[in-house]
Amino acid sequence: MSAPAVAFAAPADVELLPNPINPDWIIEGAPQARARRLAESADGTSSVMAWSCTPGRFEWHYAVDETVHIISGEVLVTDEKGAIHRLGPGDMAFFPAGSHSIWQVTKPVRKLAVCRHSMPRPFGFVLRAWNKVFHRLTGFPTGSGLGEGPVPSAGGPEVAAA
Repeated sequence: MSAPAVAFAAPADVELLPNPINPDWIIEGAPQARARRLAESADGTSSVMAWSCTPGRFEWHYAVDETVHIISGEVLVTDEKGAIHRLGPGDMAFFPAGSHSIWQVTKPVRKLAVCRHSMPRPFGFVLRAWNKVFHRLTGFPTGSGLGEGPVPSAGGPEVAAA
């Protein structure tokens, strides 16, 4: 069995295709979104997308866990508690499946999004256990090599890594 191919992309420059925002979600303006899938896991549960949008204000409902990294532009994100967060180049945010927010794109924005279908905790536990057994039997290293310790939160106490 051969290993899956490694994917390379330039998310700041890749040509994007029209990806309209649900018209019922648009609050203000006429935001035009574009996107392109850059990579997908073999099991289809994770994908990496490049996405852009012109100015406007809209709701966003997350069907999957989504981690975003802003490449260019600016967006003001209002979370479920009403707090407003500015995201600009280099900033990242994590939106869990089932959450929603309001995006106000103030300058055309481009982001890299890592999307992952979440699974119930018991299945996640079983999958992690299976991976440990598999890696011990095959000799493949476990984990990503990025560490398992706490991750500092911007302006707050340390939080446990996911």
